[in-house]
Amino acid sequence: MQLGMFMQPVHDPSRDYTECLQQDRETIILADKLGFAECWIGEHITATTEPITSPLVFLASLLNETRQIKLGTGVFCLAIKHPAIVAAEAALFDHLAKGRFQMGIGPGGLSSDMDLFGVTPDINRGEMVKESINAILKIWSSEPPYEIEGKFWNFKITDMSRTEEFGVGVIPKPYQRPHPPLAVSIMTPDSMSAYAAGLNGWIPISGASLVQPRYVASHWTKYCEGAAAAGRPAPSPEIWRVARSILVMDSDAEAEDHIANPDGPFNYFYRYMLGSFTHRGAPWLIRPDGREEDDSVDWHHCALSQLAYGSPKTVLDKLVWLRDVVGDFGTLTVTAHEWDDPEVHRRSLTRLVEEVMPRFEQHMSALRAA
Repeated sequence: MQLGMFMQPVHDPSRDYTECLQQDRETIILADKLGFAECWIGEHITATTEPITSPLVFLASLLNETRQIKLGTGVFCLAIKHPAIVAAEAALFDHLAKGRFQMGIGPGGLSSDMDLFGVTPDINRGEMVKESINAILKIWSSEPPYEIEGKFWNFKITDMSRTEEFGVGVIPKPYQRPHPPLAVSIMTPDSMSAYAAGLNGWIPISGASLVQPRYVASHWTKYCEGAAAAGRPAPSPEIWRVARSILVMDSDAEAEDHIANPDGPFNYFYRYMLGSFTHRGAPWLIRPDGREEDDSVDWHHCALSQLAYGSPKTVLDKLVWLRDVVGDFGTLTVTAHEWDDPEVHRRSLTRLVEEVMPRFEQHMSALRAA
């Protein structure tokens, strides 16, 4: 069992932008020191709530500040980016990271980003992702001239008169061959993104810190269906990442008080996420078990049902419950939250590593050996 981190991030836009970015960097630096295996950083162009507009620029600022943690996009929003730009920038970053890069891809989910780039609701963004990643992989696996035609993008480089001497017209290849590991973020039940990940052998990252765990087991089922359709052996759950929000404190009561703080990060995060799912017409995805159709559910109900919070023992019990609900997985991916009290969050991550994970790993090992 490994530990990873997923950082959208979500910040109250009234906070200082520079300070938020610095705290986000401090979170990843601490995760590296604590031995986290990886982190994934979101990409949103038009939201001061989720303000990392370029995950690669953000991650580049961490290359010399971290030592072993793998750095990933969570995700590149392929519907709003030209495939050649993604191919070139990802290859550059992969060389700078010397193999510590993992490339998450997806259609993007922020409506204002779609508006900005003219991706209207009638456009099939899943088709855009498929066409884009196929073009990226073609660039990485072949030499120019490039002539790529599709439904959404057409581009070519045909004048190769200066290639042999000067390399003009050539897009760099990644450091990792044939390319960095690819990943997708998954939320909805019976997700076709999970099926596509299994079909292609990509890393699946399930957002059990956003949607309720009752929907997450279907992600692995669809992933295995995709792998079977591709004719590959049954995949190992070791590849599966499952995300969870976690808060480790001295006692359950102390953690509950921290969560309930009206000026705290969990108040803002879960109000924002409940509003987002409601706007999409799917509030049932985040509502607690047994209350899927209950309009009286508020952010606090969602927070208490979605967070693994409390004393180390209670957090362990909640992680064991998570595993019972979703099944076996290989990496527990901690959702990063805003630091209202930096010491509380530093201590929580440290206690997770030192006091909770050794016992959770023992539990997982015993289940696998049974």
